[in-house]
Parts: sequence; structure tokens; C-alpha cells
Amino acid sequence: MKEIERIKKLLSEAEAIVIGAGAGLSTAAGFEYGGDYFLENFPDIHEKYGYTDMYSAGFHPFSTSEEKWGYWCRFIYLQRYKEGPKPLYVKLLNMVKDKNYFVITTNVDHQFQLAGFSKERLFYTQGDYGLFQCSNPCHKKTYENEKQILEMLHSLKDGFIPSNLIPKCPICGEEMAMNLRSNETFVEDEGWNKAADRYEQFLQENKNKKILFLELGVGFNTPGIIKYPFMKMTYYFQDAFYVCVNKGFNSIPEEIKDKSIVLDADINMLVK
Repeated sequence: MKEIERIKKLLSEAEAIVIGAGAGLSTAAGFEYGGDYFLENFPDIHEKYGYTDMYSAGFHPFSTSEEKWGYWCRFIYLQRYKEGPKPLYVKLLNMVKDKNYFVITTNVDHQFQLAGFSKERLFYTQGDYGLFQCSNPCHKKTYENEKQILEMLHSLKDGFIPSNLIPKCPICGEEMAMNLRSNETFVEDEGWNKAADRYEQFLQENKNKKILFLELGVGFNTPGIIKYPFMKMTYYFQDAFYVCVNKGFNSIPEEIKDKSIVLDADINMLVK
């Protein structure tokens, strides 16, 4: 395919690469959320409430914290701890590991770090399944949750966890929440802010170089985080180029058409 050859050339010639990753990348990597996978892992949720996918069930207003965490300990385990890095992420690292790169992502599954991407070159804008925060929140700190999640999982009975395992804030005693951006309570901790600063510094240091914005699986749920900024920087940075790979997306603003490639295709095909 002609476009693939052009992208290979752009990657080899780029002096800086910014990867912008959305949910479509993890979907292409093999993450499952519905169908038989959901029914196998959440038969109680399907039977009681009729849900057929993890995303929709995550919005259910559970009447007790014991049942809520009975659902979420399974969700977090499956999406964050059960498996190691997906092969697609490892292949993506092999494409850029010797390059001057940075990654900004709205994904919260930790796959970039699991695959071996440098933590110093990552900006997780929307949080991480592996972190808790105060639901209040009374302070701007996050806490790793693997030990608690596994303890909940092993104590699960009929879809409920014991009351004594409900995670509580060590400062104020309020119930903990996942560090996921869903409203104004999302905690941007010290690590989040340092990553944001490193990303901004990378852009400033490389904006006058041959910089490639490589957008993978980014849709229109939160276009203001990756998609629109990538397009805007492509327009303003003289030697910038924009590559977008996402199933079902094939349009581009007229202003950057000569500096862009848009592929309505499977990300696996590009990386292979």
C-alpha cells in the first residue's frame, strides 16, 4: 500500500515522533469488553441487570459498596493485572525505541509501561486502573491498588466483597475511588503533573524539527486531548506531519491535507 510506504519513510526521517493513543489501539491489541468475555466473567451482572459489556455495566448505580467493588475488582483485574503486555504494544515499541519519541494517551490500561516504554516518555492523561485516589478528594495523591484488588478478588462471593475490604482513604476515611477522569474529582497528582510538563517540554524542544504526529485509535470521545491538538500543531509547526490510523475515520481538515495521511485501517496492519 502506497500510504504504508510513505509512513515508513516518515518514521525513518522524523527527528521527533509523538504517538497519540486512544481506545482503538487497545481494541486492536485484543482487549475485550463484551460478548462471551463479559458473560464468562460477569454472569451475575448480566443476570441481575441485563448488561452485555463491561463499559456499560461500569455506569451502573450499585446500591452497595460491597457489590460495586465486587464488580470493579474483576474489571480492574481483567484490564490491568491478568495479562502482561499485548504483542501490538511491544511491536509499536520496537518501531520507535531508537527514536526521539513521546507518548500521550487517554488509555488507562498501563499497556505502554508493561510493554517497556520509558515512563519518562509517557503521559497518561486520564489516569490508570492501577491507582486509587480519595473519592472526596481530600488530597492530591494516588495509591497503587494491586494488592487490594487481588485481595478483593480472592474474597469475592456471589458478586460481593466483604465490608472490611472496601478501600478507604488513609487521610479522611472516605471511600476510595479509581483514579480515572470522569468528573471534577479526578486527582492530578505529582506524577501526572511532571508527565504533563515533560510532554510540553518535548513539544517545545522539537517543534522546529521534522516532527511526526502518529495518532493511533483516537476517536471523538475526547478529541480535545489528542486529535485536535495534533491537527493544530501540524498546521502551525512548519516541518510537522500528521498520520492518523483508525477504523471508521477518514476525514481531515483541508488546511493540513498536504501534511497528513489518514488510514481507515486496522492498526495491526500498519505496525506489521
